[in-house]
Amino acid sequence: MKGLTVRWSLEGASDEVVEELRTYVADSSHARFTDMRGLHFKTWRMRPGQWFEGCYVFASDEERSDFQRSFAQGAAESPGSKIIGSAPTLIEECEVVAVAEGQDGFRAASRF
Repeated sequence: MKGLTVRWSLEGASDEVVEELRTYVADSSHARFTDMRGLHFKTWRMRPGQWFEGCYVFASDEERSDFQRSFAQGAAESPGSKIIGSAPTLIEECEVVAVAEGQDGFRAASRF
């Protein structure tokens, strides 16, 4: 599977920025990526005070490359960059070797 990681630094970011990111994902970003063609799934991860990232898994190299190219062109103006106040520090392709679903099952939610 074709992965992509986009990461922003949160060093020095206030608690308000952290909460604004949570709200942005719940109110806007989650809906944008739900049912997106060519995307298997996206996970948003954060370590307050350290980093915020989106982890994407695409169906094909072409889907990943198209998204990556489009995102990279406007990365500095993306909603995450605007909230954080800086562009991503990392936009990196990767291979997702495997995904396992645990006994409790997969749960998609805009906020946990």
